[in-house]
Amino acid sequence: AIAIIFTTAATLNKAGVTDISSSTDAAKALEPVAGKFAFIIFAAGIIGTGLLAVPVLAGSAAFAVGEALHWKVGLAREPKEAVAFYGTLTIAAALGTGIMFTPIDPIKALYWSAVINGICAVPVMVVMMLMAGRADIMGDFPIRGWLRSLGWLSTVAMTLCVVGLAAQWLL
Repeated sequence: AIAIIFTTAATLNKAGVTDISSSTDAAKALEPVAGKFAFIIFAAGIIGTGLLAVPVLAGSAAFAVGEALHWKVGLAREPKEAVAFYGTLTIAAALGTGIMFTPIDPIKALYWSAVINGICAVPVMVVMMLMAGRADIMGDFPIRGWLRSLGWLSTVAMTLCVVGLAAQWLL
């Protein structure tokens, strides 16, 4: 992902292209390096990312729902043993795959999912930092010293980013 960001910044942004609204626009970032194969390479990257992301996200959704509802969960279990878990896994994978057949713009979907993820990360980071410092939760391994400071620094940085985003939207 960071390579894509740097490549895009070095090519499209440098050329004055700052509004990427389609996959074709994003693929243009590879043209200086890949020439006429830029779109094929970009498409292969997107497909590869999807092939990696859909099963991981479907699995994490199935585990989250299953754990919250106290179902039997786990890929090591037989489907007959964890019917609800495997059903949730199948539905989540179908929804993830089905998005391809909707008019949803994948670039905008990626953008907005990243925005939502960043906003949701702040309260999660606060709770994690509060929990990670408690010996009654972490036992012999609560975070201390520079690691705790780094965690809080990261949490503050994320909070400032979200505040800046909100200010940009409101002003």
